[in-house]
Amino acid sequence: MDMRRNVYMILFCLLTSVMGADCARAQEKASEKNMEVPKVYMFTKISAENLVKIYEALGREATGKVAVKLSTGEPGGHNFLQPALIKDLVKKVNGTIVECNTAYGGGRQQTGGGVGGGGGGGGADTENHLKAAKEHGFTAIAPVDIMDADGEVALPVKGGKHLKEDFVGSHYLNYDFTIILSHFKGHAMGGFGGAIKNMSIGIASSEGKAWIHSAGKTKGDPWGNLPPQDDFLESMAEAAKAVADHCGDKILYISVANNLSVDCDCDASPEDPQMGDIGILASLDPIALDKACTDLVRASEDHGKIHLIERIDSRHGMHTLEYGEKLGIGSQKYELVKLDK
Repeated sequence: MDMRRNVYMILFCLLTSVMGADCARAQEKASEKNMEVPKVYMFTKISAENLVKIYEALGREATGKVAVKLSTGEPGGHNFLQPALIKDLVKKVNGTIVECNTAYGGGRQQTGGGVGGGGGGGGADTENHLKAAKEHGFTAIAPVDIMDADGEVALPVKGGKHLKEDFVGSHYLNYDFTIILSHFKGHAMGGFGGAIKNMSIGIASSEGKAWIHSAGKTKGDPWGNLPPQDDFLESMAEAAKAVADHCGDKILYISVANNLSVDCDCDASPEDPQMGDIGILASLDPIALDKACTDLVRASEDHGKIHLIERIDSRHGMHTLEYGEKLGIGSQKYELVKLDK
């Protein structure tokens, strides 16, 4: 009887040991799956054909009414993504080019008045904005929608410490899918402009842009009372999170790293690029995409990179990605997948 009991106990121990090992392996596999880093795809050759191919590589089809968010450029500027480069992609997805009005003085502002017509230093003017888009060739390849022409709507910001709402153009709710098509380059305030900047400030209404720039202090003229730099950068990330949460899996991100000026396409007189082009990059993760772009700038053998790196670091630009990662927008760790043959 004792021998039989001992045999049962031995068999029980063996069984639980095997089951425990299986559970441990299952947990390990689940952990590995959760730790999978996002992929960032890349072509070094910049062409209309490769722009379409990199979209296809992402494996997420843009369906329904598709918004293609890009900068149509400030009058006088010349570094913005050219219509000839993007038209095949826009046509493939039957997309509408979308923008919102500006919150600063420039060729797309209204004559007199300020942000939202509040006075002082520039503001929104849909007519002039569409005129600039036409002059730059965008209306010839696709419809162009200035999304705050009829006002704005608020998207909730979950977990934000500066913003509780992100104010975007009211037309944005008309779209089923968003392609964030960014020109990666420097930026006078953010250090660099990429996916996060394009989906936050870019989709924000004219007054929403002021809201982000002021870290949630005003929807009027923000320029005379700007917040601490990190507060602004964090507000950009918070606004980007509002857009990402709104879209769910109905969004993807493509960046073209060419004409790498230290200045944004919102600058009518940008400095000439001091380094060569890098390529086209794309991801389903905007944090990973922006991090990959900045990493490739730093890794470049082009000595001219020092100017763009100085612009990024002097504005503490990487903090946007650090904070965005904490908010859960994406990951700074990624796998770079080169598609050139």
